[in-house]
Amino acid sequence: MTDLTSPDEILRFADFDLDPALARALTEAGFEKPTTIQQEAIPVGLEGRDILASAPTGTGKTLAFLLPALQYLIDFPRREPGFARALIMTPTRELAFQIFEQLQILTKHTTLNCGVITGGINYGSHKDTLEKNNDILVATPGRLIEYMNEESFQADEVEVLILDEADRMLDMGFVAEMDRIISDAKRRRQTMLFSATLEGVAIERFAKRALKEPVTVEAESPRREKAKIQQWIHLADDAEHKLALLTHLLQQPEMTKVIVFIKTRERLASLAGQLESVGLKTCWLQGEMPQDKRLLAVSRFSKGLVRILLATDVAARGLDIDDISHVINFDMPRTADVYVHRIGRTGRAGKKGIAISLVEAHDIDMVGKVERYTETALKRRVIDSLRPKHKEAKPSTKTKKPKSVAKKKALKKAAKAK
Repeated sequence: MTDLTSPDEILRFADFDLDPALARALTEAGFEKPTTIQQEAIPVGLEGRDILASAPTGTGKTLAFLLPALQYLIDFPRREPGFARALIMTPTRELAFQIFEQLQILTKHTTLNCGVITGGINYGSHKDTLEKNNDILVATPGRLIEYMNEESFQADEVEVLILDEADRMLDMGFVAEMDRIISDAKRRRQTMLFSATLEGVAIERFAKRALKEPVTVEAESPRREKAKIQQWIHLADDAEHKLALLTHLLQQPEMTKVIVFIKTRERLASLAGQLESVGLKTCWLQGEMPQDKRLLAVSRFSKGLVRILLATDVAARGLDIDDISHVINFDMPRTADVYVHRIGRTGRAGKKGIAISLVEAHDIDMVGKVERYTETALKRRVIDSLRPKHKEAKPSTKTKKPKSVAKKKALKKAAKAK
């Protein structure tokens, strides 16, 4: 195999010396040059080492853990029937199905069997998946634990364990479930943990429990990749002005495949109706949505049957759809890191993308936080026919004092007055 000490030395997937069946599938899917995280993680994964990886969204981490796992399964074929030998845990149904789709593409020239198990699906639909000899299984924690409890699935046959977006699973409260899985999969030979960030006590403690002498891979997007997403804002006087800005933008011919982010389900429903009333056809993703409707919305959007997808932040992580031309923040997110996850839906796989935020006066503080977090100044742009009437609001400078401190000072003041 080629010397892989420096990521810059690797130019193509052919340098990884993968099985011909995997190489053929990669070529047919149009994959030629590995991304930064793929260059860093795949060689380590192929050596069978445990991996602790941090990578920004949209950097291609799915292939970074799938290829080593599939290569292992090909090199060491199943000898006896049984449960999955490779298990991929992921926080959401959307991400689970997207990984499963990637698996189907990569394994089509192999004899490997793949399956997916998530919540929101009829239990009977999983019967075949659990009974047949699956080589690699993608699952969400809650539903898989149910099957483990009723002994429909056993994790002790897992040889390769992959924890994708582990930080998100911990944030969602799946600590006990993840601990159960790493405990039951005690015979595993390799564990790969991928996370958006490696910071925080929870992820650090869990990584120590899950991994053995891991190689840490932290692949921040190089500047040339970050620069591929153009970012700017339009100032809006009020809600009516903001809607007019959005409508104008969505009517432009270059808006070929757009995700519009909204902060709540109620606002999403209202916006969907407003856009439909002016002839803009949309589909949407939001929390507590039946799985069949989620998959239908993603399918229609992916295939270009509908070019506008409205989404709450449930779609900010894991949504992997090709050729997103624009991301529009109709509502600014609550935190700067969520902003990064949102705009990461465009500019993927080395392509260019555009992220536009519609900003009212009360959003200015968040704009400042985003600029500091991303170390990027967001340009201000105007549309001649929709110029704002008001000047840009100034960031707030006052900080709220804790109630206890304010109360103490009020009591002291009252005492002096007496």
